[in-house]
Amino acid sequence: MKSNYNFDRIIERRNTNSEKWDRCDFLFEGENLLPMWVADMDFQAPPEVIEALERVTSHGVFGYSAYSDSTYESVQNWFSRRYSWDIEREWICFSPGVVAGISFIIQSLTEAGDEIIIQPPVYYPFSKLIEGTGRIVSENFLLEDNGNYSINFSELEELCTRPAAKMIILSSPHNPVGRVWQKNELEEILRICEANNIIVVSDEIHCDLTLGDSMHIPMGKIAPHYERLITCTSPSKTFNLAGCKTSNIIIPGKEMREKFQGTVLRNGCADPNPFGIAAMEAAYCHGEEWLCELKKYLERNLKIIRDTLKHELPEVRLIEPEATYLAWLDFRGTGKSWQEQDRIFRDIAKVAPDPGHIFGENGRGFQRINFACPETTLREGLDRIIRAFRKN
Repeated sequence: MKSNYNFDRIIERRNTNSEKWDRCDFLFEGENLLPMWVADMDFQAPPEVIEALERVTSHGVFGYSAYSDSTYESVQNWFSRRYSWDIEREWICFSPGVVAGISFIIQSLTEAGDEIIIQPPVYYPFSKLIEGTGRIVSENFLLEDNGNYSINFSELEELCTRPAAKMIILSSPHNPVGRVWQKNELEEILRICEANNIIVVSDEIHCDLTLGDSMHIPMGKIAPHYERLITCTSPSKTFNLAGCKTSNIIIPGKEMREKFQGTVLRNGCADPNPFGIAAMEAAYCHGEEWLCELKKYLERNLKIIRDTLKHELPEVRLIEPEATYLAWLDFRGTGKSWQEQDRIFRDIAKVAPDPGHIFGENGRGFQRINFACPETTLREGLDRIIRAFRKN
């Protein structure tokens, strides 16, 4: 069946103030690099989102804005409809992005010197936020067995019993390894954390981007009454709206919620922008068909990666993602050190993925490649990579 949306269309993003495209050469210290880094799609947002933003623009007044009833309802209805997760209106707290939200959470609910647990290889801003606020990173390394990742629960329990342990930041679905945590895994995390009075911060920004038969389960659905649970959500990854700076931090516990909101206010970030509100409402109310077609396209692109590597570069292993549009590729079979891999990508392939070592020491030898791009872009990137690693 033909899609109503053209994900094959090449949209020129250079010279548009795009961090992904216009800052790529500078950030990776290369020349004429093909950006395949950062979780930012090269697709236009759903037509209904563009129309909503055009209405805001045509109105012509861009003053201070606030959530309305329809804004809260769009968030509540999305999670109720797709996940059977009922969110109370008062739990929804605005944040100008999930990363900012996690920073506010850390500032609000922990003190300098507290230990915060993360599960490497994991989204690298987590450690930067922890260290940047004077807290201590506590690493619960994921276990990897022949490309299959799991949680080291015995180590997690040990880390949670430490006197300084106060919080865990969970990546769910996990970025970069692509795991969708199962109910029994989420329940075990919760059991350990409840027993040790640990705050659970569940970053679920990729929740809508499950692949195949995988199904995301919100931690809030597993633990609807655990008052030391916070869930971070946003339409930004799902609909490519990161620049709209609109996310929702779901905090059922009143005391934690009030502390969080106080921190947001003190940091001068309490006001959403009118474009972010309009984009989110339109996406959550009208974007489901677009999302369905997007995921079909992403699965097709993933198959291209899988088949190409199998036939052209079999020493590189794809860690099969259950969610996200980020391929976690194991280059250790090439025999190249992670430093040499980075050099080959930058200087010979002229491709800029996210190098695995930035996600933690157990990410060394891996590369994270964004496949949310037109097929022609993906094939060009793969061709460059294959030629470069065959020659070196």
